[in-house]
Amino acid sequence: MNITVEDVNSVKKTLHIEMPNETIISELDAAYNQLKKTAKVKGFRPGKAPRSVLERMYKNDVHGDVVSKLIQTALVEAIRENEYNIVGQPEIVDMPELDPTSAFKFTASVELRPEIGEINFKEMTLTKTLYKATDEEIEAQLQMLRRNGAKREPLAEARPVENGDYAVLTYEGFNGGEPFENTPLIENQQMKIGSAAMSNQFDEQIVGMNIGDEKEFEITYADSYVNSNLAGNTLTFKVKLNQVLSEVLPELTDEFAKTMGPFDTMDVLKEEIVKNLSANYEKRTEQELNEQVFSTLIERHEFDVPGIMVEYELDAILAEAERAFQMNGMNIEQLGKSREELREQYRELAEKQVRRHLLLASIVQQEAMELSDEELNAGYADMAAMVSQPIEAIHAFYQANPDKIEILKLTLLEKKAARLIIETSDVDEVEPTLENADAAEADEA
Repeated sequence: MNITVEDVNSVKKTLHIEMPNETIISELDAAYNQLKKTAKVKGFRPGKAPRSVLERMYKNDVHGDVVSKLIQTALVEAIRENEYNIVGQPEIVDMPELDPTSAFKFTASVELRPEIGEINFKEMTLTKTLYKATDEEIEAQLQMLRRNGAKREPLAEARPVENGDYAVLTYEGFNGGEPFENTPLIENQQMKIGSAAMSNQFDEQIVGMNIGDEKEFEITYADSYVNSNLAGNTLTFKVKLNQVLSEVLPELTDEFAKTMGPFDTMDVLKEEIVKNLSANYEKRTEQELNEQVFSTLIERHEFDVPGIMVEYELDAILAEAERAFQMNGMNIEQLGKSREELREQYRELAEKQVRRHLLLASIVQQEAMELSDEELNAGYADMAAMVSQPIEAIHAFYQANPDKIEILKLTLLEKKAARLIIETSDVDEVEPTLENADAAEADEA
């Protein structure tokens, strides 16, 4: 067997493999001899059917089996001979039909785990922002709780609809004079005007209506509109205003605090708000430090990334995005972008994530890191808190899915490696600036 390697880059190789005619003949002979023992051919006793008959009846199946065996054998030998640490499965690029009278040639592409070498992760200079909850943030959280506890009540005195009101509408959308399946007749639907539930244009048409008014208007939705069920359509809406509700906010009293949970007074509620804000800031600080660590590692160590690993990471990113959308009663298609467009949008992020995983894995190996039982149990506890499940349920899940335990261990080891880097770095503590404080507040929102 002759193997020629073409270097596409340091992590991708093209293998040109040629197997001699003698090997092809030997494998075909072995395949037909085995088939002869088991094939049931009308007019012949078991094991007595001539090869010419077997070739006429089973040629395609035999050739297919032989080709698969030849390729598998050749690839195993090529990978072993070159000591390749491959990721994913080899891809057959070019494979001709099997011809017993000539050599069998095919081309395959393999991707390799990059050899990064020793990781230089020490003597980094990092900046840690000392975020803390401000009076303005505490007040903003209280106002959000007020809005969440607000009641909707009919107007004390009749007036036209204004932005911020809740309009109780009966409406239906038509396309070309026919009922449109994505805007069926809906009765007594509460809709906050100004929130663009249907669109800003829709809300503008409702403003100024009085109870009992009926109105007909047309809206054209752009092809890029966020709701793909409406995008690209010109719809005529028939609307009737049944009622107008205003939002009545509760007063910030001790009684209000009791409705928010086990809080006897407003002071206790505020303490809980500060506690939650501080916990979120700790996560924000950890995230910022980690981003600095990864940026520095990537700058210090250049290496090629296998495309298949980027594709795997893209699959994970899109799957997570889809789960997040489903939790909010939406789907990815409502973004107005195809999955192919989203894959391209997230490709750079996926590549950075792969580099991060590879670098941290190398540090884990380089420093011979292991997880103690206490660290693994702490990981289970963190997982239980994150998904609001008892720790016994988490233990049961991983016992039923032992393959996922290794994924959890790898994640915990990556976090351990990141902590080690931060501990060995020079960390400058700074007060938050207006810019990063606004960014942190936006993340919390």
